Amino acid sequence: MNIMKKIKITGNNIEDLLINLGQITLEVTDACNLKCKYCAYGDLYSGYDVRENKYLSFETVKTLIDYLSELWKSKISTSQIPKTHIGFYGGEPLMNIKLIKKTVEYIENLNIRRNFAFIMTTNAMLLDRYMNFLVEKKFNLLISLDGDSEGQSYRVNHSGRNSFDIVYRNVKLLQAKYPQYFEEHVEFNSVLHNRNSVERTFTFIKNEFAKKPTIAELNSFGIREDKIDEFYATYNNKAKSLYSSDNCDKLSDEMFVGVPQTKELFSFLKYYSGNVFVNYNYLLFDKSKLKYITTGTCSPFSRKLFLTVNGKIIQCERIHHSFALGNVENGKVNLDFEYVATRFNAYLDKLYKQCLTCFRKQYCNQCFYSIPGIDGEKPTCNSFMNKEDFEEYKMRCLNHLNKYPKLYKKLMTEAFTE
Repeated sequence: MNIMKKIKITGNNIEDLLINLGQITLEVTDACNLKCKYCAYGDLYSGYDVRENKYLSFETVKTLIDYLSELWKSKISTSQIPKTHIGFYGGEPLMNIKLIKKTVEYIENLNIRRNFAFIMTTNAMLLDRYMNFLVEKKFNLLISLDGDSEGQSYRVNHSGRNSFDIVYRNVKLLQAKYPQYFEEHVEFNSVLHNRNSVERTFTFIKNEFAKKPTIAELNSFGIREDKIDEFYATYNNKAKSLYSSDNCDKLSDEMFVGVPQTKELFSFLKYYSGNVFVNYNYLLFDKSKLKYITTGTCSPFSRKLFLTVNGKIIQCERIHHSFALGNVENGKVNLDFEYVATRFNAYLDKLYKQCLTCFRKQYCNQCFYSIPGIDGEKPTCNSFMNKEDFEEYKMRCLNHLNKYPKLYKKLMTEAFTE
């Protein structure tokens, strides 16, 4: 068993993570041309700043980019030429195309030794207007589409009209006009709910666009108390939907790690089988003696930095806006590295005793920002496992492998090498 020690992050760690920052996500607007029933910023949820149809200013973006650029120039990163993705997020980001174009132009003209790539999540309602620009700049697009017309019926405009016809037409236009770009740079994300299914959604997008969508359940964190019944009336369990399909085995094979049980097995084999090595260094020492930080929470800026339309700096777009670590205001970035580290460590301390006795602590997938009452004195982790819970988890994984024995080789040769 690995040694769980109270490892603290420091202000210097935060600085190093920013120097090696892999992604900046900009909430370019909180306005949207759709009003999806299950939107994370909609009526079902709390925990985000009030949506006021705001547009992020270029001055705010430039202030952040200039601040990070100075940091990148002054310190040496771990990569010879690091790569940073610039993500555009909303609302619907294409509603603020003016900012997007100015930001891309500014970044392309930075005098800095760094590679940049552009990514965007879009509902595709305005894709026909701006696809030439997106293709020219080689944006990686994640298109939100819940399958066929019925599956898309929760994604409506402000008059309540289904967005399917417009989205389908625009995506087909992009596919026909720029087939190579479409193949290399476009992916799909689908939300599972009570009006679609895993099989219907996956099959539709595969047949229409030759793509395998990522299918996600509705987010169950931050639901308003007065909307719980409405949430569960809309919710659809991914595993149940998959296993009730007529072509379950074939579909499971195509979805691969997208199958919940296979994804769980993947993590189990990676962290508990003893047969997976992250790098060659793991062959030289006993992994059981490694020390590690508790919880599955990413260290601040280890994956990305999220800038909200209100200028708040947060670790990730999935996190409650009250957990902002700094802001951009009046032409200045306010970000205290020591404060960020101290606040992060304080949350780790609150959970340490629970983590110490958790049988799944070697691999935790629980982000502490989504634990109810994390700001209280004694928050309770949702993912805590005692010995019996862990044995049940282990048997669940092994039973899935026993049912699909060919998965072991496929996971080892394909999933672990990506």
